Amino acid sequence: MPLQIVRQDITKMRVDAIVNTTNEEMVGYSGVDLAVHEGAGPLLDIECAKIAPLGLGTAKITRGFNLDAKYIIHTSGPVWQGGLVGESIILKSCYIESLKLAVENGCHTVAFPLISSGTYGYPKDQVLKFAIQVITEFLFDHELMVYICVFDRTSYEFSKKLFSEISEVIDDNFVDDYEEDDIANIRELESAILPEEILREDCIDAEPKMMAPCKAEPSSVAGKSLHEYMKSMDKSFAYKLFDLIDERGMTDVECYKKANVDKKTFSKIKCNPQTYKPSKQTAVAFAIALKLNLEETQDLLASAGMTLSRSFTFDKIIRFFIQKEVYDIFEINEALFEFDQVLLGC
Repeated sequence: MPLQIVRQDITKMRVDAIVNTTNEEMVGYSGVDLAVHEGAGPLLDIECAKIAPLGLGTAKITRGFNLDAKYIIHTSGPVWQGGLVGESIILKSCYIESLKLAVENGCHTVAFPLISSGTYGYPKDQVLKFAIQVITEFLFDHELMVYICVFDRTSYEFSKKLFSEISEVIDDNFVDDYEEDDIANIRELESAILPEEILREDCIDAEPKMMAPCKAEPSSVAGKSLHEYMKSMDKSFAYKLFDLIDERGMTDVECYKKANVDKKTFSKIKCNPQTYKPSKQTAVAFAIALKLNLEETQDLLASAGMTLSRSFTFDKIIRFFIQKEVYDIFEINEALFEFDQVLLGC
């Protein structure tokens, strides 16, 4: 997926470039900056001394030296002063200038920390959402894999209200979640595969009956070859997806970008529409991008042999957001991340 949130030490990331949040002097005093300098080794100190100072909201690039990353992109974030001195403008510039440098230097994968979230005091309930928003906007015009590294739960603050609401949904008993339509669907399935006599309560103690001779196949199947029959079945996941994209008046690019799916994966779908089998998180991601309701989502998933159950945490969280008509994939991913679930996209 083009944007992914991970719990990881940024200095251990195997990417083309990591972003280091530093000070204007580019000296590793504390936090991420200190860890990057210690990991890269003394040659980084020498190179930083040559290119310092670093203006607020700007970015400069060095080699990665002893780190697994080829490059280190250094940026200087704002100190939080109540939001009254343009901190958000500076912070946005940090992300954009860093991303631009990555693209200019041929990077395909980049890892960010949560800039200004530590000693600089940017509000923890805003910092992750802000990073996601800015990076997402940039990725609509660029093909790049971006990781946001969250070292631990103290780095950001998930909405307490949303956490409470989702927790309540997750903790609901499965049996209590059954609705009348679920029971009706089960009865419909039973009636389709069991003789009517077995379903009738007054036949429980009845004497066994001779089974009737097998009837001929219905006209919809009789006389058809297996190939013809298979062609008459429901469309594959890919063809359903293409139809939905057209119905919503979206372009392919707009759809896969909103689904947090990379171009390579969408190309696979286009090239192998009959045989492509998506992962569940990819299929759901497209449903979110297309703003499908619950019934439409289930229909799309069914074409790939999947469903949203009422018992698994991942499925319950997805149901929660769809029923609330919240289709911001990154807000959903933030919630999935908080509950240690796989993220949407590919």
